[in-house]
Amino acid sequence: MLSPAASLDAEPSSDPVPDGFPSGPSVSPRRLERPPGLEEALSALGLQGEREYAGDIFAEAMEYLGLAGDTLYLAVHLLDSYLSAGRVRLHRLQLLGVACLFVACKMEECVLPEPAFLCLLSADSFSRAELLRAERRILSRLDFRLHHPGPLLCLGLLAALARSSPQVMLLATYFLELSLLEAEAAGWEPGRRAAAALSLAHRLLDGAGSRLQLELYSPEELGPLEPCMARAALRGPAPGRAAVFLKYARPQRQGTSLAAACLLRCLQPEPP
Repeated sequence: MLSPAASLDAEPSSDPVPDGFPSGPSVSPRRLERPPGLEEALSALGLQGEREYAGDIFAEAMEYLGLAGDTLYLAVHLLDSYLSAGRVRLHRLQLLGVACLFVACKMEECVLPEPAFLCLLSADSFSRAELLRAERRILSRLDFRLHHPGPLLCLGLLAALARSSPQVMLLATYFLELSLLEAEAAGWEPGRRAAAALSLAHRLLDGAGSRLQLELYSPEELGPLEPCMARAALRGPAPGRAAVFLKYARPQRQGTSLAAACLLRCLQPEPP
């Protein structure tokens, strides 16, 4: 009999960032919850670009299905956790991604998409039985540890404390969603990612010399994340990344992705 593991187990360049951004990681005891070995596992399997593509497909499917924003972040977290815990066949990455989305929907949504409908969205690349088998494999490998503090909730709380405008909040939400496409951002706790997105949004809209004053994180602690988000925004609708960019380029979201790219290119270096 085919076990749940059989369907997923594996077979034996960057854009410049404006000068106003700090570079180099800072050492901090609060760098927590990093999925162990995620970037190493992706590199060993040649999955760096595939993971970005999966995150972009998540965003596209989420909007099509009308799912909540927290579902997207949980689905990517489950994917990262699975990849960091073991290997996966490259041709089964799509199945793994859809199964992670299905599990995330069960955690966050009131109305679930039917498994057969998710198979249809994937052009029938796998069957309903394979999807349910992959779901069981995810639950087993992660030992049913599915809770993940939502970065969107953290962003909302920080924006309320900072009395951020709706425009700043929208831009910060875009940067936060872009961070899902970056494997290097996966190792930082949700609160810091939210703070970095909000800080970057304030800098762009309030002026290059301004900084969000939060007691939770220092500028040095946010430094490694802001360039990561800026690079992602400057790439624009690159292959495998277009869904998030186009989602925020629409008039309903005030052309946020287009404005972000323009503001980042015009950002001047900070005075010494």
